[in-house]
Amino acid sequence: MAVILETKRLGKQYRMGEVTIDALREVDLGVQAGEFVAIMGPSGSGKSTLLHLLGGLDQPDSGEVWLDGRHLAALSDDDLARVRRRQIGFVFQFYNLLPTHSVAENVALPLLIDEQPVEAHRARIEDLLAQVDLTDRANHRPGQLSGGQQQRVAIARALVTQPAVVLADEPTGNLDSAAGDAILGLLRRTCDEQGQTLVVVTHDAHAASYADRVIYLKDGRIVHELGPDENGGKRSTQTIRAVLTELEA
Repeated sequence: MAVILETKRLGKQYRMGEVTIDALREVDLGVQAGEFVAIMGPSGSGKSTLLHLLGGLDQPDSGEVWLDGRHLAALSDDDLARVRRRQIGFVFQFYNLLPTHSVAENVALPLLIDEQPVEAHRARIEDLLAQVDLTDRANHRPGQLSGGQQQRVAIARALVTQPAVVLADEPTGNLDSAAGDAILGLLRRTCDEQGQTLVVVTHDAHAASYADRVIYLKDGRIVHELGPDENGGKRSTQTIRAVLTELEA
């Protein structure tokens, strides 16, 4: 499969008073189309910084991010905004749904922002609501839904533009284990059945066990990677947790 998302010697620094913090240092990462990649690491390792740079929400101080053959830093502000709207889907830990809008309206929001006619995409919206098992909640407000249901709305919203890549930041962080497993199963199915490319930041080894590949960051660098086991299967939660524990030691 082709590489759809790539970083080259990616670096990001932050100033804290007179001290410079290297949030990311020369990160080289390639994500293949249709791959599910989990990003793990201790607190402060650079996970969220990396996700923001991959999504064009922030600019690197050095290195490059390439999405589907386009160098993000070389784009104009308007073109970058267009890429974020159309080629990148975002799923956040806190859902970020509009409380006064219905479920269907929240799913349609990226289309409205991109000035696309919602009615032309009505079948797509209805199909996504069916995929996330929320057809009967289409006219409900977010406040009438459980946390797991709200996160399913957020996933449908991220998928509505049929983006090249979906980036998720701790998508199960606020959910109980049952709701979290439902969300992870849904993400896994979008990858397996629709070829969706996923990059998920998580602190949870169980969540990472759903991924095809686990990338570990420490002090802003990629220090370890776990691909499939010798039989081509997913890595176990115990194996993933053992590596993370060693990094945090």
